[in-house]
Amino acid sequence: MALDIAKNIETNCSNDAGCCCGDLNRESLESNSDWKTYIPITITVVIFLCGIVLDYFKTDFFKGNMRLLWYIVAYLPVALPSFKNAGTALAQKDFFNEFTLMIVATLGAFLIGEYPEAVAVMLFYTIGEMFQNSAVQKARKNIKSLLDVRPDSASVIRNGSISVVNPESVAIGEFVQVKAGEKIPLDGKMLTAKGSFNTSALTGESVPRTIREGEPVLAGMVNLNSVIDFRVEKKYEDSSLARVLEMVQEASSRKSKTELFIRKFARIYTPIVFALALAITVIPSFIVSDYLFSDWLYRALVFLVISCPCALVISIPLSYFGGIGAASHNGILFKGANYLDLIAKVNTVVIDKTGTLTEGVFQVQKIESVYPDKEKMIEYAVALESKSNHPIAKAMLEYHPDILPYDFNIENVEEIAGHGMKGLVNGKDVLTGNTKLMKLHKIKYEQKIDDIKETVVIVAINKEYAGFFVISDKVKKDSWNAISRLKKLGIKTTVMLSGDKKSIVDDLADELNIDFAYGDLLPEDKVYHIEKLKKDSDNIVAFVGDGINDAPALAISDVGIAMGGMGSDAAVEISDVVIQTDHPSKIATAIQIARSTRAIVIQNIVFALGVKSLIMILGAFGIASMWEAVFADVGVSLIAILNSIRILRKDFK
Repeated sequence: MALDIAKNIETNCSNDAGCCCGDLNRESLESNSDWKTYIPITITVVIFLCGIVLDYFKTDFFKGNMRLLWYIVAYLPVALPSFKNAGTALAQKDFFNEFTLMIVATLGAFLIGEYPEAVAVMLFYTIGEMFQNSAVQKARKNIKSLLDVRPDSASVIRNGSISVVNPESVAIGEFVQVKAGEKIPLDGKMLTAKGSFNTSALTGESVPRTIREGEPVLAGMVNLNSVIDFRVEKKYEDSSLARVLEMVQEASSRKSKTELFIRKFARIYTPIVFALALAITVIPSFIVSDYLFSDWLYRALVFLVISCPCALVISIPLSYFGGIGAASHNGILFKGANYLDLIAKVNTVVIDKTGTLTEGVFQVQKIESVYPDKEKMIEYAVALESKSNHPIAKAMLEYHPDILPYDFNIENVEEIAGHGMKGLVNGKDVLTGNTKLMKLHKIKYEQKIDDIKETVVIVAINKEYAGFFVISDKVKKDSWNAISRLKKLGIKTTVMLSGDKKSIVDDLADELNIDFAYGDLLPEDKVYHIEKLKKDSDNIVAFVGDGINDAPALAISDVGIAMGGMGSDAAVEISDVVIQTDHPSKIATAIQIARSTRAIVIQNIVFALGVKSLIMILGAFGIASMWEAVFADVGVSLIAILNSIRILRKDFK
């Protein structure tokens, strides 16, 4: 899969461009590092330089047919691949491409007696292609190294012995053993007391992560220290790693508006250039008194060499591909180049609180009960919450780990987004949630609960108030840095939305220096606030969330950013960008990468069009020669491509 992804940049370029980029998916690209690639160039350089020396000293024998034959011999080693590729293109009814253009230009130069320039054009074109191919291949290798982290095998414990099998053949519920230095082949739950893992393939984080018994391990992680065992929870095709690879593969096929424009531009532009070259040759014969065919043909040939839009057609997709690669390296997944463009323009960032700016790791601080049997109230509440994946539910389960859900008869469970849980536990009608849930079911509770700043889970049994849990969360250390970096990037508005109490939300907003904060929100309320922001056409809104309750807000925002690639499947699925770590500062990193990518694209467009336009005008007026044309074509392409891939080396901190 990773190889397929890496090839997309080439195949997409070759399909519609009508220029030299079609060469990038040829076999020559795969073997450009082979020493044999340099033999034709070396032969041509040696013969060409000898010819230049013989011309300089005006050697007697080096005249007429001998001179022509000499330069033909120099020309053929570097020209034959272009003839072959042009023939292939013509067979596919692609008449306007760089190979045809180069052949026409160089043969025309031979026709008017400019032999050294004909050889020079093809030689420097070939050298340029070699460097271009090398640059593209480097980008491919960078992307491939980031993505090709799939484990080749899994050591499954079957019938008391270990069988080494393909990960795709391992069933859910089977037990897998992983030695130190090996990759985790599938998603599962840790059975060993603890282990240390390198998670950089998934998250971009180089710091080892400690995972304890009962916690999830994910495909692609590398076991660092000792042998560990885990139970498989997902099939390989449903694993986090497979999901990551799939998202990056899809990203390369979703083009930005700039890419789509450039591809259409190249298809129209190249035939027009051929027509203009013909006009430069023919039209002056009717209006210029001292018309000389060879002079105007030479100008047309220079014009043709200059004209190929290769620099744009190759470098712009490569710029976006490099941006996606740089983001992957930093633990950020863009689902398409179009989202790189969008997030670069974001000026309003809306962030969910729980699990995004806070740890989402809640702890029970206090329990009060008016139920005759306090322990029974706790058991009923925890048993019901065991059916939820919400962080608050997990906190309640951790507080009372001895309560096992299968010891209870739990029926008719319903999770009400933004409210809480309802269901039957051992025949008892149990409600667990916030004040909105109690009001919805017309259950009176103690008024002091409204004054508690921390998160409160109220319990009602058989439609009667039974007590409450006080649960607190803590702010992520990275949250201060996240908001600070966003403001430094010029984000004009930061907003925090939460279903948590307004008092808690306001205090956190003040602490983090967030511009606006709203609490006590249901999922539809979050949508309302985002729609309100979007009514101002100047606002480009990004929403950052992590839970299933954030899915509507993620969908309606201009850019939806899912926090934690291993979080809610619904959030990850519906988002445009996925941050695979728990660090909210990655929001700023994603914006930085997108803006850097955009800047490189603009630089390439301005540079390529500027230089080419200048040399084309000079060529049409007979001022520029083939040598300037070579620079305008090959040189500009190479500079643009090298500029495109520099983002892969850039440090975004």
